Amino acid sequence: MRRQALRLLPLLLAAACAAPPLAPPPDMPESPKAAQERREQASRPTYNLTGYPPAVREGYVDGCESAKKTAYARKDAKRMASDAQYEMGWNDGFSICGVKKK
Repeated sequence: MRRQALRLLPLLLAAACAAPPLAPPPDMPESPKAAQERREQASRPTYNLTGYPPAVREGYVDGCESAKKTAYARKDAKRMASDAQYEMGWNDGFSICGVKKK
């Protein structure tokens, strides 16, 4: 049993290093350029967000990716507290993308 655990250790360590998260933690600042690049790499929203303010679209992408638990996930705590449009978009994205289809 112990030998099996020792054999698995290198694989577990390699897997842990394989894919670092692209977004910083919610309490860490992210530059606008880094946020834009991260959102561009995320999957496109399934809903047409044309006509919505940029803050709503950005929040939606961040919330949706958070619900799907991807490497592009982000919940900007500071922005959630100060930007009602971003907060609304994040909440909408999180709830819509978090719904499991039957």
